[in-house]
Amino acid sequence: MFFVGACVVGTFVLTAFLGSDAFTREQDASTRERDMSSVACRQPAPGSAVREPQDLRSHDGVLRVDLAITDQKQADGSTRYCYLTPDGARSPTLRLKPGDLLILRFKNNLIDFSSTAPGADAARPVDPKSLELKSFDLKRIDLNPNDPNSWPICTSKKLSDPCAGGAMTAISSNLHFHGMTVPPVCHQDDVLKTSIQPDDPPFEYRLRVPTDAAPGLYWYHPHIHGYSKAQVLGGAYGALIVEGLERANPAIAGLPERVLMIGDQELLNPDAPPSKSEPTISKSLIDRDGDAGNSGTGFGKPAKDLSINQVPVPYPDYTPASITMKTGQRELWRVVNASAITYLNLALLFRQAPQRLGVVAIDGVPINFNGSPSAPIIWVNHLGVPPGGRIEFIVEGPPLGVPALLVTRTVDTGPDGENDPNRALASIITTADAPETLARLPSSPEPLPPAALPWVGNVAPTRVRKLYFSEQPRDPNDPNSPTAFFITVDGQPPKPFDMNSDVPDIVVKQGDVEDWIIENRTAELHDFHIHQLHFELVDWSGLAVHEPFLRDTVNVPYFNGRMLQYPSVRLRMDFRDPNIVGTFVYHCHILEHEDGGMMGRIRVEPANTVVVRTELSNQDLKGGPRDAR
Repeated sequence: MFFVGACVVGTFVLTAFLGSDAFTREQDASTRERDMSSVACRQPAPGSAVREPQDLRSHDGVLRVDLAITDQKQADGSTRYCYLTPDGARSPTLRLKPGDLLILRFKNNLIDFSSTAPGADAARPVDPKSLELKSFDLKRIDLNPNDPNSWPICTSKKLSDPCAGGAMTAISSNLHFHGMTVPPVCHQDDVLKTSIQPDDPPFEYRLRVPTDAAPGLYWYHPHIHGYSKAQVLGGAYGALIVEGLERANPAIAGLPERVLMIGDQELLNPDAPPSKSEPTISKSLIDRDGDAGNSGTGFGKPAKDLSINQVPVPYPDYTPASITMKTGQRELWRVVNASAITYLNLALLFRQAPQRLGVVAIDGVPINFNGSPSAPIIWVNHLGVPPGGRIEFIVEGPPLGVPALLVTRTVDTGPDGENDPNRALASIITTADAPETLARLPSSPEPLPPAALPWVGNVAPTRVRKLYFSEQPRDPNDPNSPTAFFITVDGQPPKPFDMNSDVPDIVVKQGDVEDWIIENRTAELHDFHIHQLHFELVDWSGLAVHEPFLRDTVNVPYFNGRMLQYPSVRLRMDFRDPNIVGTFVYHCHILEHEDGGMMGRIRVEPANTVVVRTELSNQDLKGGPRDAR
């Protein structure tokens, strides 16, 4: 714990110490921030044009960002969340180059609306005393936070230490830099201990992009255990791009690029009947967690609405947002599935006919990166993207006058899964004079240097581990009670993730390559994700697959109750990067599952450390159905 002074005589001592102009600027900034927060989390109307987030680019090797998370209560009682810069820009795209330093001052401005009546004014009141406290920044006035004698004569307010593993509540927050291979430590990419409270001063994230980082699309979002779903579902997310994708793939050099964040949210029209254009189906099922269950038809009420760059596309009519392109122009689309629970199956339709999409990167990594034997472009007509996943692909604008739609097709999430039906996302409008996109890839790239390490798919694994997803009602005597979710190392008893424990579920050594078999013993899809590193999918339920590219998220197919063995994926896990030494997590990226306990802790020891292993026998690897909790 440490203390920050709060002067008891109004602004007199603080003004004298900071100077009246400085205090006025801080006060004006705080007032402006509160005024913006009362409107900034509002969404555009359905059918609006899709606008790209503001780009913030590094200069001279450094990107400095001030970012605040704020919330706004809606008339229906739900809460929207958003990230704001001091000038009111929402969820900016952070653009860095390999080797750059990101310095991000993060302020938690969340307010607990749990006791506020629906429809009440959600604007934050301006309290002069709170302004005094929040304007007093030790770093800016060069005080020594460890020397109380250097502080002005004030009363004291005890503040939490955001790095000390304090409480994680509905109004706590932090940042996870999803997909980045950076150290899992406080002030970089730790989510186990870092918890920033609304009364805390701005918290500084300071992380350096590795010089050999994969160029591609990453994203940032809150990772407060137990509350990640609420904040991400409410709209707290933004893109992060490591520049240089064209260096890995000269075929995309010079293309305009477009950043699209597809998120989900609570239904805007939960009581509306289905659209008359949909076929009649049986009444929608509701799962134990209150979401619309999988109808198995591709139609029916979805579990969540979707939005594209915050423009909602709500049930039941799915009025699409609009994207304007130049006629016939090729673009690079960089798409994040920022959904809390919704799977995407993207397709681009011209007059209802699916078009070719040229995939060049998955989960932030070029598909031909670091010695991968993959072709530089893979042409497909639809793209499955799990929650948390990213996909970067070439599209070509339709001819003038040809109706075109970006859609997501239905995803079969299993008997116990949520309903992800067919629906439109955006209509593509082409004109000869469409505005330019915010960014364009360089046209004359320098090639990337050759890979320093062998392609991970060619490295024999040092060991094999098996983990499995399972779930059960929280009250075993009540099958309709909310669900408890688990991810378990085979041979250990299922248990929900414990934030208060420091004991790792898995210990590995930096420099090793391992194979992990992830089984799904449940009747719904799960979405495996691990922090700090990427992996190659090498096997799908016992069948070898040829996917010589890297991911950090992957679907694990569901168990239908009739299979002779549980569905599984086999992943080649790459622990060779020295930046990942430390303790971090793996989990299902369906965030209600993660919040509900489906997360584990892994510790990567330095390369010269002796690690005790638990090997799997051939019998262990057979994977027949046993206890499917």
